[in-house]
Amino acid sequence: MAMRVGILGGTGPAGRGLAVRLAASGAPVVIGSRDAERASEAAAGLVDVWESWELDVTGASNEDTAACDLVVVATPWDGAVPTVRQVADRLVGKVVVSMANALAKEGREFLALVPPRGSVAAAVQAAAPGALVSAAFHHLPATEMLKLDVPLPADVLVCSDHPEATAATVELVDRIDGLRGVDAGSLSQAAAIEAFTAVLITVNIRHRVHSTVRLAGYGDA
Repeated sequence: MAMRVGILGGTGPAGRGLAVRLAASGAPVVIGSRDAERASEAAAGLVDVWESWELDVTGASNEDTAACDLVVVATPWDGAVPTVRQVADRLVGKVVVSMANALAKEGREFLALVPPRGSVAAAVQAAAPGALVSAAFHHLPATEMLKLDVPLPADVLVCSDHPEATAATVELVDRIDGLRGVDAGSLSQAAAIEAFTAVLITVNIRHRVHSTVRLAGYGDA
């Protein structure tokens, strides 16, 4: 896979987890951060942990990461728009995947918040109007993504207002062992998809599991 995937805000658990899974599929991955040195250290750490996999993971500033062929936004939800705005000129015409969820912890539960424009993905699209924004990767447990030796069977719901972004994102998802990309419609669906993450995390906390989403009946022969 010659296409380089850049992950803005990729030093957190979700970003690093997606980075190792994509790199294990053969994709060159660039982890981005406001601090390029921090990003390089995070990338080197992943390569060292999974040395036998020979992962192609490097680190760079968010600005340089935005120059990749396809870009994923893996910042905390409230940092997604400011981060994207700073590099919007580099995202014109590119597929940009939003994976953030607006959540708040209350006791042993997570609750869904309603961000401006209804979803983080819609806010990202407004912040980078020239980009082809899709929403995906919301329901994957970050801690399990980081473990390449642990199977990760899951369906990943993908939504976008741009058919080419949906197709590219589904293709990206399908490259990762165990994952299946599912076209879930327009970007308006992102609000419900993001909000359901709160329910899934709460279930995982209550039952001490790392459950994922699988759609019964979808794709059956």
